[in-house]
Order: sequence, then C-alpha cells, then structure tokens
Amino acid sequence: MATPIPSRQLFIDGQWREPVKKSRLPIINPATEETIGFIPAATAEDVNIAVEAARKAYLRNGGKDWASATGAHRAKYLRAIAAKITERKSELAKLEAIDCGKPLDEAAWDMDDVAGCFEYYADIAEAMDSKKKTHVSVPMETFKCHVLKEPIGVVGLITPWNYPLLMATWKVAPALAAGCTAILKPSELASITCLELGEVCREVGLPPGVLNILTGLGPEAGAPLASHPHVDKIAFTGSSATGSKIMTAAAQLVKPVTLELGGKSPIVVFEDVDLDKAAEWTLFGCFWTNGQICSATSRLIVHESIAVPFLDKLVKWCENIKISDPLEEGCRLGPVVSSGQYEKVMKFISTAKEEGATILTGGTRPQHSKKGYFVEPTIVTDVKTSMQIWREEVFGPVLCVKTFSTEEEAIELANDTKYGLGSAVLSQDSERCERLTEAFQAGIVWVNCSQPCFAQAPWGGRKRSGFGRELGEWGLEIYLNIKQVTQYVSSDPWGWYQSPSKL
Repeated sequence: MATPIPSRQLFIDGQWREPVKKSRLPIINPATEETIGFIPAATAEDVNIAVEAARKAYLRNGGKDWASATGAHRAKYLRAIAAKITERKSELAKLEAIDCGKPLDEAAWDMDDVAGCFEYYADIAEAMDSKKKTHVSVPMETFKCHVLKEPIGVVGLITPWNYPLLMATWKVAPALAAGCTAILKPSELASITCLELGEVCREVGLPPGVLNILTGLGPEAGAPLASHPHVDKIAFTGSSATGSKIMTAAAQLVKPVTLELGGKSPIVVFEDVDLDKAAEWTLFGCFWTNGQICSATSRLIVHESIAVPFLDKLVKWCENIKISDPLEEGCRLGPVVSSGQYEKVMKFISTAKEEGATILTGGTRPQHSKKGYFVEPTIVTDVKTSMQIWREEVFGPVLCVKTFSTEEEAIELANDTKYGLGSAVLSQDSERCERLTEAFQAGIVWVNCSQPCFAQAPWGGRKRSGFGRELGEWGLEIYLNIKQVTQYVSSDPWGWYQSPSKL
C-alpha cells in the first residue's frame, strides 16, 4: 500500500498559510523518478510575514510567553514534540525514505534521534533555570558582577536534504530551548517531514510564531531569510559555496552565523586491524546515508602492507550491500536524492577515470535498476593528491584510496584537505590512535569506528568545513547572548572628580 504524501502549506504563526504567490514545487521520489506531490514555494513576501510572526512571538507579553519564560516551561513543549515524533515514527520514517532516498532502517533510526534530541534539549532547558545568572569574581570589593544568559532573538535555520528532519532538529531544538523563536527553511529537495514538524507543533499547542516553517528554493526563500534585518542570527548546514553566500549576506548586518559545511574526511587504517571489522567501518563511514553525508570518511588511507588484501575485502563487502528501493526490507543503499546529484556523482567518477584513476568496483548504475538515481558503491584507486576525486566533496557513495608507509605520511595525507570536519583512525595501538587524534586537523575524530553521533557531544569542523558547534551544551550556547551586569555596592562616592560642593 502506497504511503500517502500529506499536502501542506507554509507553517506561519501557528497556522497553515498559502504562499503569497501561490507557487508550489514538485516532490520527486528518487527511487522511481515520479512526481508524488507538491510543497509550497515561499518567496521574500512569505519570509517577511514569517519573520514578523517570530518577532511578535519573541516579544509577546514582554517576552514572558516564551523568550523569558522558564526553561521548564519551554521543556514541556519540547517533550511533547518528542512524544509526538515517537508516536508517528513509522509514518515519518517512510515519508523520509520516500522523499530523500535513504534506506527505511536509517530513516527510522533518524526518527529515534529526532525524538532523543528534543528530549535532550528539554533537559538542558530545565537546567538553564539554575544557570541563568552566574557570579563573576572581580578584584574590587566595591563592585559585584554577574553574567546573564539570554536568547539571541529571532533565528533563521537553513537545513539540508540528507537528514531532513534530524538536521532541522539539531537547530530547532536548541534554539527553542534557549528561548529563541525561529524560521526553519529546509531544502526544497526534501521537505516533507519538516512540514510535518509544523503539524506536530500545532498539535502540541506550541505558541503561535515560535516556530515557522518555509519551504522553497534557496534564492527565493533562503537568501531573503539570511539577509533579513529582523533576523538576529543564521544557522546553516549545507555546501561550502552556499555557506559563503550566507556569510556574505549576514556580514552586511554584522549578523552572527554558524556554519556546518562540506568535508572530505580521512579514515586511516593501520596494518594491525582486523580486516573484516575495518572493512565494515570503512564502508559504513562512506556509504551510510547513500554516501551523502558531510562528514563521510571518503578518503581511505591504508597501510601499504595490507592494501591488497584489505581492498579485496572491501570489494567483497561492497558486493554484499543490498541496493534497492529504500522501502524494501534489508535495503542498505538507496538512490541519491535527485537527478542533479546523480549527474554530479557520475561526473566525478568519469573525471577520476580521465585523470588516470582506476575504478576498482562500482562506478555505474546497478544493472537491476532501470529507474531511480542509483549509483553502485564505488571504490577508486591509483589516486594522486592532485586529482579532483581526492580534493573535492562528491556527496555520493564514492571512496577514494591511497596507501602510506609511515605514520608521519599518514598524518600528512589525512590533513591534505581544505576541509576539517571528520576524521577516523583504525588501529589496535591505543598510543598511536592518541597521536593521530591530536594530529588530525578536524573538529571530530573517530577511533576504531566512523560516523557515530550523539546529541550530547559537540559537532562541527574547522577550515572550510565551517565554524561553531551544534549538539551538546555547545549547541545551545550559539543561541544565547551573554550580558555582563556590574553593580557599584559601596556607600562612598566614586571620587574621581572633585565635587562642586567642596569647592
């Protein structure tokens, strides 16, 4: 039985609202290439309405309704959202899989993480009540000083298509926990579950305007949001090119931004590993989410002494990966998200061959799939560091390989990238792992694994992978302002100027 696709409008001020220009965009199922529904296409006019709604919600009743309410008050709504997501887990997972192409088992895992993230930030919101005012020790007894943490205001949240609802939650949950009001702009390539978040918010009675959801194209909806004078902060996850544009727009108003951008992360495999365990982590680190993950460890750096048997293992493991419609039981690799992404991935593969690399396995459409944007899991060898496949983010199921002989060479190869999001080392030597952990120029290091992520731990990168941290307590801090309050407590006059009464 086909899963029905809900027909939604824009979610503004707690209500479903038709776009001003009444435009809609098609939803394409990447597994079948069929149009299965439509989403509303917001424009600058809708952005203005949504920002105004968020601003009113932030200031309503002097802020007491949301911004300056207790963390415990806001936590009740976050927990209610988590409960509703859990209640609708099966339906939401199917919608996610149909919309973006990820295997259903992955999408179901994502829904668990969505609910867990809202629960986690509910706990953090409650804990804020005892931390809102922090004493600061100063060296003069005539003064007392403390710091207040306050919500930054109205925030614009622009999110990608690879984890549609989960990436939205990484921003929405901490922003709301902090007391901000928000406008969420998900990717036009996968927006279904983000619109359903609007229905969840309506059902749990989230105050109108606290969260507004605008679907639509980047230039027509995302750009006006990033440059809007009444949006106090932008948080963005996506490509480095778009991140640069958002940063430029925000700079005109000296608006703070946090950016979680692209990556070309390394996974270094030493000669002392268990080949099968290492093979699975290597493939999971690159082919999870159909290879469309910013932190993908897509550059394999393997010790030369085990390169031949290890690559043989990888090929055998690849041949065992089930490639199918995401809703099929046991699917472990679905289609990439769109025809444009399919063409981009295939162009990377053809360029690698033209530049002299070898396609060890994959590199084509699976023989059994006549439709859908499917790409076989691909391993590229004979790679030089000057090649595009080594230097640029593919965002598809493509792993490139180089060998090394010394630890120093492995570190040099690992850091040979303009990005700095993730990194991984596989070895049974704990001291060696510690040395590489310190040497990696990345925001995240995985030891004897790749890609695990927890709401409690910070997530973010360095270099062109962006700045700022999401998740954990760090993910809340980016939505807070710090206010210093200093009070003069002496009964004596300050005495810097001579008093006129004493002349």
